[in-house]
Formats: sequence, C-alpha cells, structure tokens
Amino acid sequence: MRTIVPLGLLALLCSGAAAAAGPAAAAPAPTVTMLTTQELPEFPGKEAVMLLVDYPPGGADPVHRHDAHAFIYVLQGSIVMGVAGGTPVTLHAGQTFHEGPHDLHTIGRNASKDEPARFLAVLLKDKGKPALIPAE
Repeated sequence: MRTIVPLGLLALLCSGAAAAAGPAAAAPAPTVTMLTTQELPEFPGKEAVMLLVDYPPGGADPVHRHDAHAFIYVLQGSIVMGVAGGTPVTLHAGQTFHEGPHDLHTIGRNASKDEPARFLAVLLKDKGKPALIPAE
C-alpha cells in the first residue's frame, strides 16, 4: 500500500525544528511516499523502510535525524545532502549518499530552483520508531 505523506506536515508539527532550519523553513516541502516497510526477523526489533522523496524546485527538508542507517539513491535531478561535521555534497541521478544513525541531517535540498528532483531512501531502523525525527 502506498501512502503519500507531505513532509511539510511533520515540519508544522515540529515548528522548533522548522525554525532552526533557517532558509529551508521557507522552502517548499518535499512529498514523501511510503513504498514499503519490512520487518527483519534475523535482526529482532529492526525493520527496513523504503521511501520515495520528491523535491519540488527549490524544495528542502528541515534539519532532522533518522536514528537509522539511511541509504539514498538519486533517481532524477540533483540534490544537496550534508550532515553535521561533514562537507555537503551535490548528488546527481545515479549517485548515492549514506547517513548513520547518529548523524544530524543539516542539509537536504533540491540543487535546482527550476527542476524537480527525486530520490529513493532505504532506512534500516528500530521497529516502531519514526522515520524522521525533527532536530531539537
């Protein structure tokens, strides 16, 4: 079953995180589509979640974390990703990015103000924990 969840709704629920994001708070929010969730019986208490993220032109995420291993694969366009203490990278279709469970995702945005971007995210996380946790 596919469910479309506007990431902007998460930002509204966590206005402190949206305010901390600075310019990203005013940027159009991406659309997140839950593709699947799968329990991992070999790893009790863990699950895999697959998400499709569509950034509109100029779209960006609020500062957040996943408390998970997040594997990103860019499908369309270009995105800028960065974690606290790391150097931001611009990724194009066919490139990948990884966030660890202790990383604070400080930059997540469409590199273009004119074209949409799309990526696939696979999260390996604790069962029942949210996929996105706004920064405090």
